[in-house]
Amino acid sequence: MIENLKFSFQSIWAHKMRSFLTMLGVIIGIASIIGIVSTIKGTNEQIMKNLIGAGNNNVTVSLKQGGGDYWMDAGIPDGVSPVSDEQIEKIRGLEDVADASFYLSRSYSDSVLAGNHSLDSAQMLGIDDHYLNTTGYTVYAGRPFTELDYQKFHKVALLDETAAKVLFPDGDGLGKTMTIRGEPYIVVGLVRASQKYQPTYDSFMDYMTYAGSQYGKVMIPDVDWPISYYYDEPQNCVVRAKRTEDMSNVGKEVQDIMNESVRTSDSDSENENAISYKAEDLLEKAKNKQQLAASTNNLLIWIASIALLVGGIGVMNIMLVSVTERTAEIGLKKALGARKKRILAQFLTESAVLTSLGGILGVVVGIILAEFISKSSGTPVAISIPSIFIGVGFSMAIGIIFGLLPSIKAANLNPIDALRRE
Repeated sequence: MIENLKFSFQSIWAHKMRSFLTMLGVIIGIASIIGIVSTIKGTNEQIMKNLIGAGNNNVTVSLKQGGGDYWMDAGIPDGVSPVSDEQIEKIRGLEDVADASFYLSRSYSDSVLAGNHSLDSAQMLGIDDHYLNTTGYTVYAGRPFTELDYQKFHKVALLDETAAKVLFPDGDGLGKTMTIRGEPYIVVGLVRASQKYQPTYDSFMDYMTYAGSQYGKVMIPDVDWPISYYYDEPQNCVVRAKRTEDMSNVGKEVQDIMNESVRTSDSDSENENAISYKAEDLLEKAKNKQQLAASTNNLLIWIASIALLVGGIGVMNIMLVSVTERTAEIGLKKALGARKKRILAQFLTESAVLTSLGGILGVVVGIILAEFISKSSGTPVAISIPSIFIGVGFSMAIGIIFGLLPSIKAANLNPIDALRRE
């Protein structure tokens, strides 16, 4: 085997230009596939990151009417009661749930003031003591809400960076007073997400999914919510799944438990105005978008594979030429006792080495191509290690498959005829 490899490299080196041109089809094919697969992987990762965020595995379950959000400004819907303590414990006790928080919200509140500054389209949240941990927020200045805040109904607030900059442009606002619907609250802490990410908007639906996350957030203890809003409002729930792949199942389990609080004729699933709790299945959205992207790119892979087919035909052609050129060498070896399988192995090895070198060069070119695509078009790419090994292995297989016919022809040459041809 080592001897066959040695002869293969000697033959390739002796005809450098011809060998390179032979490998070119394989190089182009493998490079195209590596570039496309890397783009697919990068796009899929970007889709997953966009929809699921920075890896906190959060699933939000909220009250819906028909296909859209239920706007609490319209009033508390009949037959929908707050989630009970028993339901809360049941949800937090689910096997795949790491933590869960129940909170009240207004998506677009325009009544948040601090002096002459107002926070338009603020996202108001009435949170419990699990919210920060579940959603991955940390207090970077001041303090979080304490047990005493909840027990004594202290009117205190937490602001995120966006809200703090708008309401208190001259400082961080800690210890200062702001008003929510005319009620004064003291800012006791500033929060930010533990892991930041900037979503990429590829469509209007992407923008609508993340638009709310760009507004300033104002958080108050959930016990203070009725001071500015309604009593006994239905809560939203955000759960943190233990693993990303558990998100869909966790969302369905939580929505089923929360729907035990819905006792209304409008909850009929066939009613277009049905009211019920529904989980936002971001994982399913991500998978659907990934499948759409992959189906398009798979067509490109098949097109790129044509280059490999052409490269394989080129390998077969050049090996047939090589057999013709080396007829005398083959005849002499067979006259000295070389068996058919030895001649077959020699030419198959040469063909496999030729295409494997093309495959390795194709991988290098493919990585460079992927980086070029990323830089020039802004498309995210992620180099797929398995695709590299598959590409090199596939190129070797091409050499064996398309080199088989020339190798068999060489092995079946009659030594007398071969020597006479010389």
